[in-house]
Amino acid sequence: MSDDPLLPEPVARALDGYRALRDAYGVCWGEERLAYIVQAWATVFLDRRHDYWNAALRQVAERYPDASGEDLEARMGEVVDEARAVRDALGGQVLAHLPALRLTPEGHALEAEPRVVLGDGPYPTALLLDSARDEPVTVVVDGGPVEVPPRGAKVVRAEREVLAGGRPVDLSPVFRRAPAATIRLRAGFPCRWSVVGANGQGWYPHGAPPKVDAHLRPYFHGDDLVVAVPAEPITVTVTRGMEYGESVRALTPAAGEETLVAMAPERLYDAAARGWYGGDLHVHLNWMGEEPAAPALAAAAQHGEDLHVLHLVAGNAAGERVYDLEALTHWAGRDLPWSDATHLARFGVEYRNDMLGHLTAFGLRGLPKRYHTGFAGAPDWPPNAAACEELRELGGLLGYGHPFHAYTDDDDPPERVFDLSRDCAAREIVADAALGLIDALDVLNHSSMLGTARVYRRLIGAGNRLAVTAGTDAVLSWCHRGTASGPPGWARVYAHVPEGLTAESYARAVALGRTFATTGPWLELTVNGHRPGATLDLSPGERVEITVESVGPEVETLEIRTADGVLAKGPPGRLTASLEAGTPTYVVAVAAGGPHPRSQHRRAYAHTSPVYLDVADEHVAREADVRWCLACLDRLEAALAKSGRFEADEQRRDHLELCERARQVYRSRLRPT
Repeated sequence: MSDDPLLPEPVARALDGYRALRDAYGVCWGEERLAYIVQAWATVFLDRRHDYWNAALRQVAERYPDASGEDLEARMGEVVDEARAVRDALGGQVLAHLPALRLTPEGHALEAEPRVVLGDGPYPTALLLDSARDEPVTVVVDGGPVEVPPRGAKVVRAEREVLAGGRPVDLSPVFRRAPAATIRLRAGFPCRWSVVGANGQGWYPHGAPPKVDAHLRPYFHGDDLVVAVPAEPITVTVTRGMEYGESVRALTPAAGEETLVAMAPERLYDAAARGWYGGDLHVHLNWMGEEPAAPALAAAAQHGEDLHVLHLVAGNAAGERVYDLEALTHWAGRDLPWSDATHLARFGVEYRNDMLGHLTAFGLRGLPKRYHTGFAGAPDWPPNAAACEELRELGGLLGYGHPFHAYTDDDDPPERVFDLSRDCAAREIVADAALGLIDALDVLNHSSMLGTARVYRRLIGAGNRLAVTAGTDAVLSWCHRGTASGPPGWARVYAHVPEGLTAESYARAVALGRTFATTGPWLELTVNGHRPGATLDLSPGERVEITVESVGPEVETLEIRTADGVLAKGPPGRLTASLEAGTPTYVVAVAAGGPHPRSQHRRAYAHTSPVYLDVADEHVAREADVRWCLACLDRLEAALAKSGRFEADEQRRDHLELCERARQVYRSRLRPT
């Protein structure tokens, strides 16, 4: 029996099982080949510069030239040769972590960006085998034959020897050796560190997973850490989540000596001192990946990011297996052992259906009976509403995550939300919100933030009370996968909790809409002195004063929005406006900026929950937004008819009855003409 409070015996056994799956099957741990599972494998080698998705779609189109775009995407998992798609997405580029062995009709050539190696041991590396030959070719890698199809590709792991055409391949261009030095990193409190050589290569403490964030910057967490590095120029960067700036130091450590690097980041703002606590409501400890993650890694990340609330979710990937179910079972309803007065960690659930959407449940007191529907041939039944009811009874704060992958800044028709049949879009939210079954929407997520914000404002404009939240979907077991491998908390939902931080007080504040979500900027909204979540009862013609304040170098513009659109816009810092009460509305604030190192997303962004302005006892229900939601219900029914999986007509009828109940709610909000 383990005596480590962070690694109880059931969790330790589960980790051993995940390592065995990783060793046997690679980074996808033997999961069924859904399109996003195949893409997960590929993105270990690629980043935002490389268009894997369209490279893979071209392959499917070669096989099914007459198929529609939707049908092509539906076949991604069953058809794609992912190694060839990686090769095609790279377009001839060579990455430092993926050298390429080009197999030409004339012979072979190795292309590589050399990596620095300390000591004299072997240097294992991923290797792209890229064939331009019209016939199959066999390459021997560490004694094992690998057949590359005509004009095809393979990605292999090479450590000792590679033979092509019976001749050894000179692997020396893959690495160069350098004398070793040691640095000790000390800030006085846990931080996020990056140690990078002149070639961009990252260096890590012994045992730390080699993580790279969405900016391709290596990182790890902790304090008073020892790192072996080359005795060459290196750059050390330290930061601590979005409430801090960063400090940078360049140095050349002496060979064979230890150099102390004492530095700390500057604080930009202190949310907890104002009674605000920031949380990431969608983080996975394990969900496939290169390095199965123990709870101690989550503890280091939470404190190193100064993340007040960390919500680790148990969830499946493509089949029945629910990752981290053992940890959820052990700690359900309890704070995790590393929690303190300003850092709270809990295990919860990501309930998943790729047709209807994925939702998270924070603050559960116990275990649900069901964690997913619609996978491995199972029907899309019952509706997510049934899970909402069960999770709500267990005390869960419920929100839909990564809701609209296909939605873009310029889209507005509901058809766009529903045009891909099983892409994890939050299709059912339009019904669940009307029926009061859902508390929040992750407007800040790894997908479309601007598009999701448009949907969010449609939903609240139609009379639904939803809090704006954030969930990054960061996965601690991934090391090289864009935002998924970035640190938890790169987007956060701040909730105003003046009474002090507990799971119950935080969930209550979020449910009441006392929130803003951000990639970094501090954003504060008041309407006549009232914060988000408040409702002001006004008389027609009564005037309100609105103030927005921001902090953060990434902010370029501030906006004040109502149900009718942008009321005021201006530069960062402070923005004010006055509004005369007419029809019922809401007020939200938005801060925006372009790409910025403090934002792991493609742009900087922050969005508040509303202050509601009721007029003559009427709540906001803008006709255009209500009709938009009604159109979404029609599209949901059409999508279910086309792509839903059901074992009996009764199952389909449950969905139709849910839509009809929601439709009646929306119709009741339309004012008589």
